[in-house]
Amino acid sequence: MSDQVMERAGNSGPVRGTAGYAEAADALAVQYEEVTFEAVHGAVLELVPARPGRILDVGAGTGRDAAALAARGHRVVAVEPTAELRAHGQRIHPDSAIEWVDDALPDLPLSRGGFDAVFATAVWMHLDAGERERAMARIAALLVPGGRFFVNLRHGPVPDGRRMFDVPAAETAESGAAHGLRTVHLGERPDLHGRDSVRWSCLVLESRGAADPA
Repeated sequence: MSDQVMERAGNSGPVRGTAGYAEAADALAVQYEEVTFEAVHGAVLELVPARPGRILDVGAGTGRDAAALAARGHRVVAVEPTAELRAHGQRIHPDSAIEWVDDALPDLPLSRGGFDAVFATAVWMHLDAGERERAMARIAALLVPGGRFFVNLRHGPVPDGRRMFDVPAAETAESGAAHGLRTVHLGERPDLHGRDSVRWSCLVLESRGAADPA
């Protein structure tokens, strides 16, 4: 993996949704890596592209999901605006073929689209209503026809110092539909860290235009 990180276009300071993450990066790196990609996305693994392709992981954190996807043969772009988490990711997953990018939703001005899948795990609830609409439009534009958007929404008390919103899964599905993405999975799972007050919604939205199976 290259140590080079592509910097955020027009980088003008911290992203609002990342409040509290830099200070807690050391503890979060341990927490993120305690669970596996398969555990987090177990209900939708069959919807992850089987053939090697291009995948975007937004809010990649320590690169746990990005590394697992790279191990499956995908070319992965990991977007993470918190420098401390990117540093942990490059330390923990040094051999993974991940392209790290310093950027963030909602605008995410990547120079190239054409992704077969986009992952946003524990990211969407950091965006306010207007930002979520802009982000959905941007992701829809980055997906190839038939590409899939994997979203994990956190529900529960907001940790001190964080910026989060309670985002209904139904709202996310409706927003996706308005931008040409149909819901192919909507489910819930408990928190994998044993927090009884926290639950998660898991959605997969698919870009229209996929070829019918033979």
